[in-house]
Amino acid sequence: QVQLVESGGGLVQAGGSLSLSCAASRSIFSIPSMGWYRQAPGKQREFVARSTSGGKTTYADSVRGRFTISRDNAKNTVNLQMNGLKPEDTAVYYCNGQTWDDEYWGKGTQVTVSS
Repeated sequence: QVQLVESGGGLVQAGGSLSLSCAASRSIFSIPSMGWYRQAPGKQREFVARSTSGGKTTYADSVRGRFTISRDNAKNTVNLQMNGLKPEDTAVYYCNGQTWDDEYWGKGTQVTVSS
């Protein structure tokens, strides 16, 4: 079992930047996939970015080139640097961890981008 706690959300103007952080309650070294999802009002939760234990990163088309995910196994954190934010990036952002037979979610952090 692992608890995930997000931080760093807030209100920012379009074109601005925010950095989200996800702190895990135990080592993430052996967790195959750590990532971020988001859910906008009235919409389904969607994939944003993922970092594997092997160092591979994957991004949704809508954020590629603007967002950067980084994983620090020593600090048990996963960060999401968001640049060039757009109003359509407004959502609750959730940290996610996936093992071979389990999945973990944080409670989310709100990101609001004003136009």
